[in-house]
Amino acid sequence: MLDSLPITPPNADLAARLDHALAIKTKPSGSLGQIEALARQIGLVQASLSPEVDPAHLLIFAGDHGLVESGVSAWPQSVTMQMVMNFLKGGAAANVFARTHGCGLSVVDAGVAHDFDPHPDLINAKIRPGTRNGLHEDAMSADEAQRALTAGAQLAQGLAAKGVKTLLLGEMGIGNTASASLIAHVLTGESLDQLTGRGAGLDDHGLKAKREILIACRARRPDVQTPIEALQAFGGFEIAMMAGAIIGGASAGMIVIIDGFIASAAALIALTARPDAHRFCVFAHHSAEPGHRAMLSALNAQPLLDLGLRLGEGTGGLLALPLLRASVAMLKDMATFEAASVDGASAPTA
Repeated sequence: MLDSLPITPPNADLAARLDHALAIKTKPSGSLGQIEALARQIGLVQASLSPEVDPAHLLIFAGDHGLVESGVSAWPQSVTMQMVMNFLKGGAAANVFARTHGCGLSVVDAGVAHDFDPHPDLINAKIRPGTRNGLHEDAMSADEAQRALTAGAQLAQGLAAKGVKTLLLGEMGIGNTASASLIAHVLTGESLDQLTGRGAGLDDHGLKAKREILIACRARRPDVQTPIEALQAFGGFEIAMMAGAIIGGASAGMIVIIDGFIASAAALIALTARPDAHRFCVFAHHSAEPGHRAMLSALNAQPLLDLGLRLGEGTGGLLALPLLRASVAMLKDMATFEAASVDGASAPTA
């Protein structure tokens, strides 16, 4: 699935026009830093000198992990289900930030070990009720991995068909930092010691045990090398669907905002397989999870924010969303030197 969706290459002529449009604004060249780069990126993605960020929509993918039974989390598996209910009631941080910033929100049951009643904000895309325990067997079958990737891509394309311009990715899944660390280890080559953090609050003893479990998981499958192999062996239906959504969103011409540690694991899967999707991705923030820096480096990503966040849910993406809006507003509405009767011939560079 990751190889099959077409992705439009950038337009070199439009890139030059965007560079010129930014250069003649009433400011020293480059003085708005990443905001200028962001405006250029969004303009290229939408093939427009007047791009739009809105409508924006957050998909929170939820899934359970069989590895939790081996002790990789300080929280019980039931919290995944309980947090999905909290999202549907509007009480989580993601709900608060989404309302604050006027962003749509849906929750996707990618593989929660619970059957939910129908809800207008819930999308039932369950592959199975949680992954298998990657310490003893592969977390998912090849067929399950492909189904999850395809479901994520289709959800992104469905939102694009409804007019959504910007897709934000969030997740919920007790144990998913363990899966993300294993995937990152395979795809970056960094050590599991460096990539494995406390997740949702492990103490020193719990962190040591988590690292030992992940080392044992990797020892069970030392042959794993490719993105799909890593996904299948070490799991995360929510991670798989986010990876599919990145490719689906890129294929549909959407801006895709990547949240933190877990979403970056999905991005590693998607962008290792499809580097041409990278230009559609905006990396929201640098997570407090210790392995995130190595993941961002491998992704050649420059995040917009560094706020010590480690919650997930898409909260970092929601906090970054106003920066995207500001960047396109600057591109469209800021006066040029000529229009403002300001002499820009000798304007200093930043």
